[in-house]
Amino acid sequence: MRSSLLEAPQAPTRQIATIATAVRSAASRWPDSAALVDGDVPSRRWTFAEIAVIAEHVAGALLQRYAPGEHVAVWSANRPEWTFLEFGAAMAGLTLVTVNPALGRAEAGDVLGRSEVVAVFCEPDYRGRDLVGIADDLRPELPRLRDVNSFAHFDHYTNGSAADLPTVAPSTPAQIQYTSGTTGLPKGALLTHRGLVDNSWFYASVIGASHRDVWINPMPLFHTAGCGLITLGALQTGGCQVLMRAFDPDRMLDLIQSENGTLTCSVPTMLVRVLDAQRARVRDVTRLRLWLLGGAPVAPGLIRRAKHELQTDVGIGYGQTEASPYITHTLPADPHPHWDETVGRPLPHISVRIAQPDDGATATLGQVGEICTRSSCVMVGYYNDLTSTDQAIDADGWLHTGDLGMMDEHGYLRIVGRLKDMIIRGGENVYPREIEDLLHNHPAVAEAAVIGVPDGEWGEQVAAVVRLRGRVTSDELTTFCRLHLASFKVPRLWRFVNEFPQTASGKVLKFELRDQLRDERD
Repeated sequence: MRSSLLEAPQAPTRQIATIATAVRSAASRWPDSAALVDGDVPSRRWTFAEIAVIAEHVAGALLQRYAPGEHVAVWSANRPEWTFLEFGAAMAGLTLVTVNPALGRAEAGDVLGRSEVVAVFCEPDYRGRDLVGIADDLRPELPRLRDVNSFAHFDHYTNGSAADLPTVAPSTPAQIQYTSGTTGLPKGALLTHRGLVDNSWFYASVIGASHRDVWINPMPLFHTAGCGLITLGALQTGGCQVLMRAFDPDRMLDLIQSENGTLTCSVPTMLVRVLDAQRARVRDVTRLRLWLLGGAPVAPGLIRRAKHELQTDVGIGYGQTEASPYITHTLPADPHPHWDETVGRPLPHISVRIAQPDDGATATLGQVGEICTRSSCVMVGYYNDLTSTDQAIDADGWLHTGDLGMMDEHGYLRIVGRLKDMIIRGGENVYPREIEDLLHNHPAVAEAAVIGVPDGEWGEQVAAVVRLRGRVTSDELTTFCRLHLASFKVPRLWRFVNEFPQTASGKVLKFELRDQLRDERD
């Protein structure tokens, strides 16, 4: 029997192996082409040559206060200055710690403390919250923190003079990105220049990105999709990035129309809201050639709806922060007959294998197991957390994702769910993804999340949390599920909600749903 192992050839040595070389190469190849547009103030535009100059000025200004190897944080919503800091810190050999602006005081203090930052750059006003003031208030708890900087005064950095910049090796840590924390306390993934640059290049190559593309970016920059896949993908292929301050479906459609957007990347919930907004007020999106989805399970029904209503191709990617982030992706006009039920094949030069959960041996084709990956894109480890690192990366360099999947005969990966999310009901394994995909096919269901809750008789019971877009009862959904699923997989508990608790990157916080249901039953 064929095994579920796709071992990629060793990646060729690339001249572009750091963020600094990517910035300078883009400035050399496409100096006068539009590189970055402020989606909220479209008159603010920069060419690749202008961005390279700004990045070098930022790097020089940073080096007046901080030494290569030190950690500086960015605690802000999307804005062009965020990107300038990303590039400048990389050129200066500093490690950028990306912090979710939605974090509260205690959460932010924990991240800033554990990552040992010496400076933080803050949004002056994020949704009515003074992040600069909060960071200042945290100083007594953060002995390493020397400076709290506001983006309101970032001109000091962008208008400075360039300095002699250090040589940065591809293996140098470029960023510490904190995992979404859907199952507990976030961990800081230490990502290298080569990993981030390679991953975005592999991704851009698979989707056929070029200098003719205009990328509409609604993804948060503190996430690897926003500052990695899109920002570095557009940079290395000469495309223009239109950066949204925050996701808004109407604003996104307006930008696709006004900026002649050709590519965009989002989580599935964003696409659902865009489709609803387009129905309410039609915009011209005919230049859009590809909508890219990832970060959460994608229902085939959503893909069909997007292709019909937006007249665009759809692609699906799979990954995680620890892999910089993408591991697999589908192809535009994919030849696989059921590609929309998969997350595609491994990206170039990325190896994937399915490991049996019981003994770690490589599974056979069609057998469910844990998804593992190995490549130049895998993180160095979790910062200052050797125990978690050893649990995630084995002695042979395989990153154990904690996701369950199977590989089909075409070498395409199918996601079954999280290893920790698997429900064991009466000795039977139940994979939530299968039930969620089915529920998404029901015309009255907008979103669904399936979880296991403790049960005295069965060990665990299957529960479904659903957001509706039409009228339907739990009895009707039960009948619908019984038509397509074995009896033990049919949800016994139903809960209807107006919205799901989510991370900023769009992942459903299933542990919160599980806690809510447990509290309701107690």
